[in-house]
Formats: sequence, C-alpha cells, structure tokens
Amino acid sequence: MNADPLAPLLDLPGVAEAAEHARDALGRAHRHRANLRGWPVTAAEAALRAARASAVLDGGALHLDENSVDDPVFAGSLRVAQALEGGATTIVGVWQRAPLQALARLHSLAAADLVAEDALGRPRLNPEISARLDLMSRMVTGGSAVPAPILAAVAHGELLALSAFGSADGVVARGVGRLVSIATGLDPHGLGVPEVFWMRRAADYRDAVRAFASGSEAGLTHWLVFSCRALQEGAREAMAIADSKDQATGRADK
Repeated sequence: MNADPLAPLLDLPGVAEAAEHARDALGRAHRHRANLRGWPVTAAEAALRAARASAVLDGGALHLDENSVDDPVFAGSLRVAQALEGGATTIVGVWQRAPLQALARLHSLAAADLVAEDALGRPRLNPEISARLDLMSRMVTGGSAVPAPILAAVAHGELLALSAFGSADGVVARGVGRLVSIATGLDPHGLGVPEVFWMRRAADYRDAVRAFASGSEAGLTHWLVFSCRALQEGAREAMAIADSKDQATGRADK
C-alpha cells in the first residue's frame, strides 16, 4: 500500500490545528439560520464577492460598475465563480471524476477574453507541469486522506507555483481551491469567501505563495496555515452575508 504523500504535512507545526479551525468556522457558517434554507441567495452573493476579489488579485478593476463586465479579468473570474455557485454544479461532478478535464474547463472560462481560442484549457507543454498536474489530480480523487482545508491549499498553491497555463493562472488556482472545498464537503454550497482575505492582504498572499513554491518546511507551513486562516476569514465573510440576509428578511416581514 502506497503511503499518503501529503500526510507529513499534518506534522508541520500548527497545520492540523489550523485545518480544524477552518472546518469548524465553515461549519458554523452553514448552520447559520439564513443558510439553512436560503443558501442559494447567500451563495450567489458569495460567488460575486469571490469573483471580484479574485479578479483584483490578478489585476482586475477594484470597483464594480456598469463597465466591469468589459474587464476581461473580472469577466473570466465571474464565469468561474458562477460555474461553481451553490456547489452541486456540472463542473463539480466533472472534477470528482476527471479533475484535469475540469481544470481545463475552468481555464477556458477564466481566460476566454485573454488568449486565443486554441490556447484555452491547454496547460503549457512542459514535462514537469504535466507530471505535477497528474499527481495533483490523483491527490484530489482519493490519493490523499489529509483534511479538506489542506487538500484545497495544496491544489491552490501548486497551481499558482506552476503557472500551468501562462494566463489566468491566479483566477484558476483560486477557483480550484473553491472547487476542492465544495467537492470535499468542507464548504458544500460555496458560502465561504477566502478570496476577500487574500485580496485585502495581497502582499502577504504573494509572499505565502513564494514560500510554498520554495518547498521548504517553513514555506509549506506558512502557506498552509495562511490558507487555513483565509478559510476562517472567508467563513466570517459568509456569516456577514447571512446576517445581512437575515436583517433584510426581518425588515420585509414587518
């Protein structure tokens, strides 16, 4: 029996605890009264916030207005978010069966306005990229039993480190992080918005990505704990969205 290649990550200082805190925070968000039945509304708002924040990290417009849909980065980020909105979407099912196919689809959505059509969904021709994408696909389809926050962080970080497509890589990587969270049941309706935390701490986010790419024990620890904190803060954002919906519903009932 092959050993789980990601299992040693749980022995890094603070990682297992950070993953548990992230899971607990997202669980509380899903149990919020407004999300028990009204999650389609809050999930839609979460997807919009995720799209905006992810686009900003890749150079998209900071403020949304009637011209935002003309911003190719935001338009691509919005398509990715909408493809994952609410959780039980077609692309989630594809990811669970054939993750590389789903990854290609995400890139096609993210980069549709950025590159030529024949470049969409095609990773750069590089043996190392191919090998690492193949390994990642095995890890997310049962090849690893690490907690979902760790699996999401590894997939996200690996795609950022590889720049697998050479275009829209950030939007795709963050989309995959969201996709793993949904598919594993960590955040089944996609209510969390970790992208807002990353946007607000963009310099720290990029430093953490470089730390992950270094492959050092300290670098991996930093990225994993930082990613789990983002999930916690994303759950806090989800709670704020739910509270707002609750208040709006209360006003409407009066």
